[in-house]
Amino acid sequence: MSPGISAAADPRERMSANGGPAGPADPDHPDRPERTDAANPGPSLDTTSDPQERTDAANSGPSLDTTSDPQERTHAATRRAAASPAGVSPGISAAADPREQKGAAGHAADAGWSGIPDRPEASERPERPERPERPSRRTFFGWAGAAAAVGVLALAVGSIRSTASAGVAAARRALRLPVPAVAASAVPAGAELGLPGLADVVTPNDRFYRIDTALIVPEVDPADWRLRIHGMVAIEVVLTWDDVLALPLEESWTTLTCVSNEVGGTLVGNARWLGYPVRELLAQARPDADADMVLSRSIDGFTASTPLEALTDARNAILAVGMNGEPLPLEHGFPARLVVPGLYGYVSATKWVTDLEVTRFDRATAYWTTRGWSERGPIKLQSRIDVPRRGQGLKAGEVVIAGVAWQQQVGIEAVEVRIDEGEWMPATLADAISDDTWVQWSFPWTATPGDHVIQCRATSRTGEVQTEQTAPPAPDGATGWHWRTVSVFD
Repeated sequence: MSPGISAAADPRERMSANGGPAGPADPDHPDRPERTDAANPGPSLDTTSDPQERTDAANSGPSLDTTSDPQERTHAATRRAAASPAGVSPGISAAADPREQKGAAGHAADAGWSGIPDRPEASERPERPERPERPSRRTFFGWAGAAAAVGVLALAVGSIRSTASAGVAAARRALRLPVPAVAASAVPAGAELGLPGLADVVTPNDRFYRIDTALIVPEVDPADWRLRIHGMVAIEVVLTWDDVLALPLEESWTTLTCVSNEVGGTLVGNARWLGYPVRELLAQARPDADADMVLSRSIDGFTASTPLEALTDARNAILAVGMNGEPLPLEHGFPARLVVPGLYGYVSATKWVTDLEVTRFDRATAYWTTRGWSERGPIKLQSRIDVPRRGQGLKAGEVVIAGVAWQQQVGIEAVEVRIDEGEWMPATLADAISDDTWVQWSFPWTATPGDHVIQCRATSRTGEVQTEQTAPPAPDGATGWHWRTVSVFD
């Protein structure tokens, strides 16, 4: 499961408020959501692909009295007493509540009984139960042998899994990805501002967010992996790992975003991906004219509903096998996953993908759609303040405010900053890698003593201005302006 903000419109009111996603299960945490994850909170560990939500089942221990309500226990005891020959069980009162015990004794007195049970005659006393026969040595050792066998089996299963895990990890380390037929553009010299606390323009693999529904990271041997394309197609296509590596692979930059990301959240990251265009794979299968969706499926059963148009237009929607110059990390989908610019991960970024079913939105539903999230999930315009940190103390004088902004497939035209609800002032944009990636921005500020509220908003290349209207992540992504409070001292 991510930092949240209040839905309060006034940032001064939001300063002391905490807010989180409302509505359906969270996909980035299917375990929350659900990782989402999963946990998938959700889009996730995103563990969920996007919307990461995983749910832990609660276990309740056995109870001697299955009735939790004291009054109901009293009534139950009374019913048991009424069923006995004397009206009460020998040696105990039928009432659990002391106030009812007094009443029970009174009723007994009316019947000519003192309330103290008579000692039963010997003939009425229950016979002492016979001591159960002890198991023979042969039986005992049989039980011991069975328990030992179960233990050995558990160890064997764990050993097999450990061996398989080591084998997949070794296969990944030994893998040498082919040289791309189309290389990604170089990162512009002015794309990285290099400010402490500002997110790197290229997110390292070990710091890339993970949201999916996998409780245990799937470990898929590339030698056993297959991708099946079927459904509403003219020709069913099946690809092996070797088939994919033999294709003319292409590199591209894409920023991925989880739908469960709160305004100002960190469930977003940018990477250089290596893969093959999905549109070319689908072209081999020849989708039917009335198909409008591709239901992608992970080896762990997760599904995502991606508009067919998003996989067949000119964008860099790829079957990815590499990330930042190396094979996909196990937790990010090795050996293959989908990367689709412009869509939240819960409807596009299927990890450990093994199946693409061409279908229609009115015929099939995906994992998070059945849990109340939108079926299409286009990414919304967002900006975020990274520095200064929330609540950070600053020395009066010259300060740099900085952050990132994104709207994949559209691009960022401008970012503005305002202090204490004053006039909006333009920030300076760093050079963008592409319209499919986030961009860094900065704003110089002469800080004066006191507490201040900093806000930011972005404008897209199409002229859209980031909305002030706050909305939670569910069902199709959070909205609102990000803000930070800081204290400035002399």
